[in-house]
Amino acid sequence: MPKQSAPKELEVIAPKLVEVTNEVLFGDVWERPGLSPRDRSLVTVSVLAALYRSEQLPYHLGVALENGLSVEELSEAITHLAFYAGWPNAMTAISLLKKLADERGV
Repeated sequence: MPKQSAPKELEVIAPKLVEVTNEVLFGDVWERPGLSPRDRSLVTVSVLAALYRSEQLPYHLGVALENGLSVEELSEAITHLAFYAGWPNAMTAISLLKKLADERGV
């Protein structure tokens, strides 16, 4: 999988944020050996869903699929977190997952 990076068009308004995102978050944190990219994706998707970060969630659901998680595994994780993070958060996340799965034909 290609290395993740912040959207290039954001450099115009927030060059430092893009730099830190690329170098620290995606260049250091995501590359640490303690967790596999697959596990990092599962954690990231779960936290974004739990915190109702629906703007960032589609991107990271896509990364999770590319990192080896299946739609079924993501669905199960979202179902599980519904009881801890709230039903509306889970329903939003599962709707975003369905849309992405439909778009990708998976």
